[in-house]
Amino acid sequence: MAAESLLVACPACASLNRVPAGKLGSGGRCGRCGAALFEGRPVELDARNFEAHAVWSDLSLLVDFWAGWCGPCRQMAPAFGAAAAMLEPHVRLGKVDTEAEPGIAGRYGIRSIPTLVLLRKGRELSRQSGVLPAGKIVEWARRVLEG
Repeated sequence: MAAESLLVACPACASLNRVPAGKLGSGGRCGRCGAALFEGRPVELDARNFEAHAVWSDLSLLVDFWAGWCGPCRQMAPAFGAAAAMLEPHVRLGKVDTEAEPGIAGRYGIRSIPTLVLLRKGRELSRQSGVLPAGKIVEWARRVLEG
């Protein structure tokens, strides 16, 4: 029996790559552009790459909806980056600038920022608004995914 494989979107070009589930922790490179599939930092999401990460990839996606003018968003950015290093390769973390991508923010009904939304195959599993430290982000995401 072949080992189960997962589709993982490349953080650089958004191409889908088939990765054996047991080898997620080994990293890997995109078959199209050669970029590392896991970088330990959030992916900048926009209309061009959002669907690949949020809907087509088999990894759960934790999205930080933020804006450059938002002080609490800027305050949480380092914690979100640190959480990416702790949650990858089992969860992809991404950031959506609500000013640059109002369509994506509207699709998920974002009313306040920062807001974290945990998605699996485009379906919302849970959301959390407000500033959180890295440990709380990781704890919340793991609790939702295990439950």
